Amino acid sequence: MTTWGLVIEATVGTGDSKHMEAHVVAHVTGPRAEALAELERRARSFSPEHPRSPRRRRLLREGDAFLLVIDGTWQSFVTRFTVAELLEDSAAPAVPEPAAEVPPLPAAVPAEPAEEEVERYADGVPVKPSWLGRGDLR
Repeated sequence: MTTWGLVIEATVGTGDSKHMEAHVVAHVTGPRAEALAELERRARSFSPEHPRSPRRRRLLREGDAFLLVIDGTWQSFVTRFTVAELLEDSAAPAVPEPAAEVPPLPAAVPAEPAEEEVERYADGVPVKPSWLGRGDLR
């Protein structure tokens, strides 16, 4: 199944420090149409930091992307919303291997011995730590 990245490129800062920054805000696994629907939902509800006093807000669709143009008192700010297929991710979590089916244990297996009672304080913390006195920790 295809994974799609939802990318937002937004104008940040003001004046001479005004620039564009891009962020992958979400991933959608499934058909491209599903990813586009989620992207449109995010574009319609997006509220950028600038301008502080918006005068006009326009949301435009350009192919499979959206462009949000907000006119402020002195200048305009733009945010681009794009859906893109995820081809590689160096920080993606490892996909677990499918577990082999484990046969059920036979009924004759003896039950494990019950843990001995541990003295605890009122808040549930053991009075004696479990590691105290272990010879294998030297």
